Amino acid sequence: MEFSLPAGFSAAGVHCGVKKGTTKLDLSMIVADSACVAGGVYTQNRVFAAPVGWDRARTPSSQIRGVVVNSGNANACTGSQGEQDVADMARIAAASVGADADEFLVLSTGVIGELMPMNVISQGIAAAADVLGNDETSLINAAKGMMTTDNHHKLAQVTVDVGGGRTVQITGLAKGAAMIGPNMATMLGVILTDAKLSENDAQSVLSSAVADSFNCISVEGHTSTNDTVLLLASGNASTQLLQGAQLAAFAEGVRQVCIELAKSIPNDGEGATHLIEIRIQGLACREDAYLIAKSVADSALVKTAIHGADPNWGRIVSAAGYADVEFDPQAVRLFLNGTLLYEQGTPVVFDEVSVSDSIRNQRVTEIDLEFGEGEAGITFWTCDMTAEYIRLNADYRT
Repeated sequence: MEFSLPAGFSAAGVHCGVKKGTTKLDLSMIVADSACVAGGVYTQNRVFAAPVGWDRARTPSSQIRGVVVNSGNANACTGSQGEQDVADMARIAAASVGADADEFLVLSTGVIGELMPMNVISQGIAAAADVLGNDETSLINAAKGMMTTDNHHKLAQVTVDVGGGRTVQITGLAKGAAMIGPNMATMLGVILTDAKLSENDAQSVLSSAVADSFNCISVEGHTSTNDTVLLLASGNASTQLLQGAQLAAFAEGVRQVCIELAKSIPNDGEGATHLIEIRIQGLACREDAYLIAKSVADSALVKTAIHGADPNWGRIVSAAGYADVEFDPQAVRLFLNGTLLYEQGTPVVFDEVSVSDSIRNQRVTEIDLEFGEGEAGITFWTCDMTAEYIRLNADYRT
């Protein structure tokens, strides 16, 4: 699939030296031709990075000109100097395109507790501003500049028919591979569109999409200090605000982009060999479904069983049972890759070798849990846990 920036945006990604000992891209800029509407959703961790505080105070807004992103340093737990550094990043990036500091948002990701190397950051912003472009390579470089331990860059895109012969484009880029836990998952995301939106609608659409996507993924359940998803709307595709059915169609497009990006994060989980899709049905409310899905997703025993291609239904059922949700155990049915393993409180006879092979021989493992006649459900994504995950995180700083 070919990717492109929506009308009204340019982007760049460069290497400036935030990441030591490598030539990987580590600074990105996304710039709007003129002031655009922006919304943001942020980590719920009480310990949050300086860029999260900066962006929270400035979204939603109708006066955003761009975003500057660095990887390799989180600018988290850095005190007053970190706050000064994020303000300086915004000021320098804004000045490079003729904007004010308050019109620029900042995203950072990487090691916690180290001060920003502002000398190389400043050089990187200048270099990125010089090569801003609206072609596919510029977009891909911007996505690569966000990466830390990711194995590959993450992009998603849809075109939405909003009626009257009009279409709008939605393009998203994200990073994340570990320290991934709901609310949100260490992940960053930027969703760009040429749709014309109000501030309130941009914020509402983004918050709703995040609830079904970035807040429904986990690698090890660790909620980061820096998690941020932004939605920027240039308005270049129309002179009229989207409303009614048009806005609903657009919101579904944003949801699709966010889900695709969100799934790509645990699928790229550090050392992961399987993406695990957990589908919960039949509960009284969405919150109950969420709690059970998260309990199963965060279980190290479930994750290691999937890595070993072990259809260990007991680990899955017991993880649901300690989620602190009321349900009738006799009503539970469990399917693994479409095969019924458990119902009415007991296991059923199944071909264990066949189910094991189905796990081993495909990237995606599907877990379906049904709890009765309730109307609420949810889909949640995680990945298996491997020895490589442990090695990568044990060696992350040492």
